[in-house]
Amino acid sequence: MNREQAIDILFEYTKSDALRKHAFAVEVCMLAYAEKFNEENEEWSVTAILHDFDYEMYPTAPEHPKKGAEILAEKGVSEKIRRAILGHASYTDVPRDTLLAKSLFACDELAGFITAVALVRPNKTVEEVEVKSVLKKMKDKAFARNVSREDIILGADEIGIKLDDHIQFCIDAMRKNKELLRL
Repeated sequence: MNREQAIDILFEYTKSDALRKHAFAVEVCMLAYAEKFNEENEEWSVTAILHDFDYEMYPTAPEHPKKGAEILAEKGVSEKIRRAILGHASYTDVPRDTLLAKSLFACDELAGFITAVALVRPNKTVEEVEVKSVLKKMKDKAFARNVSREDIILGADEIGIKLDDHIQFCIDAMRKNKELLRL
């Protein structure tokens, strides 16, 4: 599976512009970590792009991401990628036992949260987002209430990076790709 094939699957199953945008936000964070950890870019890209491709069809636990993993198996996606995708939802009880799986979990909620913070800034750009503004918004339970603050904190811990550094790293990755993300 390559990035282009993953994008084809994403666009086949995901019609929401916001969900597509989220997939690419997670991808840019994942690719930055792939480079940092000296990992294979294509695999990390595919994993990020496909992690929520089934969400419109199966928005509730436990169907998402289990049904998606079944579809991906039929399409020949590797078990490593499928396990990482399953592991990004803690309720699946699939352990995050690879750096790929841990990084997907760490980037998923945070990329969505950074996007939400950017969209409430005056110019609606990731250039305006700072670590302190992300941390402040994390304390506001009414803001982006569907984003798990616990998962953001746990994700940073699982990849062994201080929360502030993890937030800054993802902000930087998203800034470098702000045109793709339209942020």
